[in-house]
Amino acid sequence: MSVEMPLWRAIGYFRVLALAYAVLRYLNSYLEFRHPVSGWIYLGALTVWTLASTRAFSGPLRCTWYVLGFDLGAAVTGIVMSGIIDSPARIHGGAPTLPTIWAAGTVLGFAGKGGWKPAAFAATLIGLANILSHGGITPDNIHNIVLLMVAGCAIGYVIELARASEAVLTRALQVEAATRERERLSRDIHDGVLQVLALVRRRDGDLGELGRLAGEQERALRALMTAGPPAARSEAAGDGDGPALRDLTALVRVHADERITVSAPGTPVLLPARTAAELAAAVGAAVDNVRRHAGDGARAWILVEDEPDAVTVSIRDDGAGFPSGRLGEAEQAGRLGVSQSIRGRLRDLGGTADLYAAPDQGVEVELRVPRKGN
Repeated sequence: MSVEMPLWRAIGYFRVLALAYAVLRYLNSYLEFRHPVSGWIYLGALTVWTLASTRAFSGPLRCTWYVLGFDLGAAVTGIVMSGIIDSPARIHGGAPTLPTIWAAGTVLGFAGKGGWKPAAFAATLIGLANILSHGGITPDNIHNIVLLMVAGCAIGYVIELARASEAVLTRALQVEAATRERERLSRDIHDGVLQVLALVRRRDGDLGELGRLAGEQERALRALMTAGPPAARSEAAGDGDGPALRDLTALVRVHADERITVSAPGTPVLLPARTAAELAAAVGAAVDNVRRHAGDGARAWILVEDEPDAVTVSIRDDGAGFPSGRLGEAEQAGRLGVSQSIRGRLRDLGGTADLYAAPDQGVEVELRVPRKGN
């Protein structure tokens, strides 16, 4: 909901309450007017117009400039009529006009529609009508005009700031969404296509294996290009009773071989499908780093821990390790395995990814995803 909509609702309520106040004021003093019937006719018309335009004053789109122009005309007409049907003694004594504070609703409407400049224009016309047709330049008139001008310009300026802030926020959210989607695509490409290309470059796989991997990545890319937004895919994975659940241990155990040992609870570790898939992909990226960088004889251990408030997966190897600063250099060189495929995934899940490494002491990656909200 727009931040300015509550102000429009307040303007609508104000017009109705101000109309009731004007009618009660006139009811209390109409016998003192020279032409009381004319005043009742005007207030009757003002009542019809106020009630008929209540829907229009519910927002800036419905409240057109034509509506505001007619509203301003009604306010000015009531002020001019006050100078004609009221007695000179009452006018010089500071008696209010027929619309009284209802005219302020017109100024507020101009402020909501166009900002402080249209509000100042409407306040000026109403002020001139007061001076020329109802009492001239008096302390009461000047006081009322200044209050009207200040209130209208202040509300108009606030609405301008609200609209500008809302536009900036919308743009920031769009940029954030685009950045997150770009990071997601980078992760998917890194975890598949780039790894196959790296294998081709090293030429350490036979043609049959390369062909199989290339076919898998072709299918993955086609699915990526034709898939809907991530939110839509995650909703589609669920059923009418809630999000679908997957067993994380089943997704992690596929990495077990003669070099990699997987330890997990005997019972399934159930997580929402998207969370389990993203966490398993991060584990896969860590395991791929072990196979590529830890050394030919290095071993690795994967430990899955199911806690009441979080799920933790640790990947530790006894390989070559690396010195501090290596990750920053890799990221600057465009290698995004850790920053995107691991840390980026955990950040999007609301979790954390901690990495500990030292030369000749192996690497340990700890992935932790809270259960709350997943």
